[in-house]
Amino acid sequence: MRFSASRIARRAGFLPLLAVVAVACTVVVDEGPGPRPPRPGPGPQFCTREYDPVCARRGGERQTFANACMAEAAGYRIIRGGACRAEGGWDDEGGQQFCTREYRPVCGQRGGQLRTFPNACEADSAGFRVVDRGPC
Repeated sequence: MRFSASRIARRAGFLPLLAVVAVACTVVVDEGPGPRPPRPGPGPQFCTREYDPVCARRGGERQTFANACMAEAAGYRIIRGGACRAEGGWDDEGGQQFCTREYRPVCGQRGGQLRTFPNACEADSAGFRVVDRGPC
């Protein structure tokens, strides 16, 4: 194979032209930063799975949550500790509330009436709100 000076010069002039054409055909697509991640809400981002039930409310709706963190994450305001119950010691599912026999006296209030109960569960079961630890 013979290499002549004119042949090499033709190929040398062709390579830069080929490089310019290749660069001109390159397309860069920039789709931008994409959708923004959701902003963190006022509540916690994750909750433990501990079971420490609370009764919480949002608007006129009451709901029992496994713990306070889960209630706040769902946008509810905690009313009190323990499951939500209807007045008179009956829970939301229609069953009667049962309390332990531990003795930790509390002072409960319903309307203007104050009454001492052996524990907070007994006060709640009777429809009283605990206002103080210990007897009235």
